[in-house]
Amino acid sequence: MVKNSFISIISQEENKENRGSVEFQVVSFTNKIQKLTSHLQLHKKDYLSERGLRQILGKRQRLLAYLAKKTRVQYKEFKELIDQLEKKKTRVHYKEFKELIDQLEKKTR
Repeated sequence: MVKNSFISIISQEENKENRGSVEFQVVSFTNKIQKLTSHLQLHKKDYLSERGLRQILGKRQRLLAYLAKKTRVQYKEFKELIDQLEKKKTRVHYKEFKELIDQLEKKTR
């Protein structure tokens, strides 16, 4: 019996996005939070999704605190950046987020 081997084909663009990086995880959690928030507006008694949302919020908050320390950006400025991205009501993209962080780092140096 011959086993089918699955070869993952990763595009060059995905390679540029370091999926393990803190920035990518924050963007990913932000997109999940937006999705779950809109879901909970329709399904108010979905307590399991609400619990999942609280867990994701906690994870993102810890990552943001770590990222603020790592990049030496004032937490207040960093929080304003995240609030600005959340208000867009669209998916947050990794490249856009990374560029904004780099701009904040340059400003604080």
